[in-house]
Amino acid sequence: MSAPARVLVVDDSPTMRGLITAVLSSDPEVNVIGQAGDALEAREAIKRLNPDVLTLDIEMPNMNGLDFLEKIMTLRPMPVIMVSTMTHRGAEATLAALEIGAFDCVGKPAPGELRPFGDLAEKVKAAARTQRQYSQPVAAVAPPPSVADFRVGRKIVAIGSSTGGVEALIAVLQKFPANCPPTVITQHMPPTFTKSFAERLNRLCAPVVQEATDGARLEIGKIYLAPGGERHLQVSGASAPCCRLIDRAPVNGHRPSVDVLFDSVAELAGRNAVGVILTGMGRDGAAGLLKMRHAGARTLGQNEKTCVVYGMPRVAHELGAVEQQLPLSAIGEEILKMTAARKEGTE
Repeated sequence: MSAPARVLVVDDSPTMRGLITAVLSSDPEVNVIGQAGDALEAREAIKRLNPDVLTLDIEMPNMNGLDFLEKIMTLRPMPVIMVSTMTHRGAEATLAALEIGAFDCVGKPAPGELRPFGDLAEKVKAAARTQRQYSQPVAAVAPPPSVADFRVGRKIVAIGSSTGGVEALIAVLQKFPANCPPTVITQHMPPTFTKSFAERLNRLCAPVVQEATDGARLEIGKIYLAPGGERHLQVSGASAPCCRLIDRAPVNGHRPSVDVLFDSVAELAGRNAVGVILTGMGRDGAAGLLKMRHAGARTLGQNEKTCVVYGMPRVAHELGAVEQQLPLSAIGEEILKMTAARKEGTE
């Protein structure tokens, strides 16, 4: 058995620090080695205790969590899990933190919530195990091809991601031109965060990015992100493909689930689809990607070296669901190659 993950809890609320500590301490593979009430206390505790992982509040006195995170990633890179309020403002700040380099995020619990902080302990353990080199700068993204340079075919693109997916999706989707193939995405993310994430992607990318709504037609130049928390995203409609939001129990512990999305794309589009599985904990999406490949779809997986967590792509690769494993920087361009219309006609 490996040594427990050593965690420093940073939050200005003593009550919240106590709750996070209690949740983490219930897992024998996690050891809370200290607490801090603000960035100044946290800085001294990091020097003294050398934790494996930090949980970090966003709204704190003296220095907010985003500013402190930037200093951490510059001066002492380490895995940081953001703890955020489940509000639009909290979502915007958390997404900014994930772009800066935070490992993952959890929402602060509502009163009476049965499982406060959800899978925080699992995220802490995954963060402690990660081989990610936090000191490596994010590579500059080349401009996407122009509309004139890309002739879209008839394929649908389906992408699944989890931990590390914010950075990964930005890197992939910024390669897409404004006339990209219709693209559907399930990213594991707390409720209220996906709307803010879709808006952020829409500002950063050439195509239109929106949170998926029930009945929304799949159109060229549009990307649809599954809403977090309540329903699964599927696609249906042979003559006029559209998004469907389905009330079902969680699958693989997730709602929305990547497997549910990939299963529906396999059934609807078959060989006229491309499936992509990116960084993430667990195995969600692996079986669905295998179903897509068996149906004739092209399939891609992010390679271990560029994953924040090589979980979902690893399981998919081991199942034989992945046709090609590629570094993150190459995935966007490969999707475009697979979905472009052929010169002699349209796929």
